[in-house]
Amino acid sequence: MIILGVDPGLTRCGVGVVEAGASRRLSFIHVDVIRTSPDTSQDLRLLSIYNGLVDKVERFVPDTVSIERVFAQANRNTVLGTAQAAGMAMLAAAQRGIPVALHTPTEVKLAITGNGKADKVQVERMVMRILNLSEMPTPPDAADALAQAMCHALRPAGALQGGEREQHLTAAQRQWAVAAQRAKHRRGVDRGM
Repeated sequence: MIILGVDPGLTRCGVGVVEAGASRRLSFIHVDVIRTSPDTSQDLRLLSIYNGLVDKVERFVPDTVSIERVFAQANRNTVLGTAQAAGMAMLAAAQRGIPVALHTPTEVKLAITGNGKADKVQVERMVMRILNLSEMPTPPDAADALAQAMCHALRPAGALQGGEREQHLTAAQRQWAVAAQRAKHRRGVDRGM
């Protein structure tokens, strides 16, 4: 399964591509950052992001596009630009019939490190280790995009199906599944976790 991860942003939109093979073995394929200038009008910046994402989707033909779920931040303009960039990724995937998955930063941290409160350095080190990279891609948006793609493959609902999924769950994945079930029961609503 080829997974294209997106760390949406208006100035820097990270794009990472990984392959999830047998036993959820992950292989690095590609990483890049689509950049736009704050001096350009927002409509043209979004068009550049969209065109860059379309190029990546057509080049790597992913089975799934995994995008960071946008959540509230103190800076409203940052949230708005991030949400708009995420929308461009969703549009690029939807137009080609590619399923989209949304994962929060906490879900990514938990899937990659086993700790939903892990810091950026811990996540980056695990990305390097799991993908067998000699150095961390820069800027951080690139590493975050790889982590987003990896999260989708490593989550219990990721690459494997049914009984095969249960046999290959790591301790972190089992912990994530238990936490997701508890959260669902506490809220009484399925929030897609």
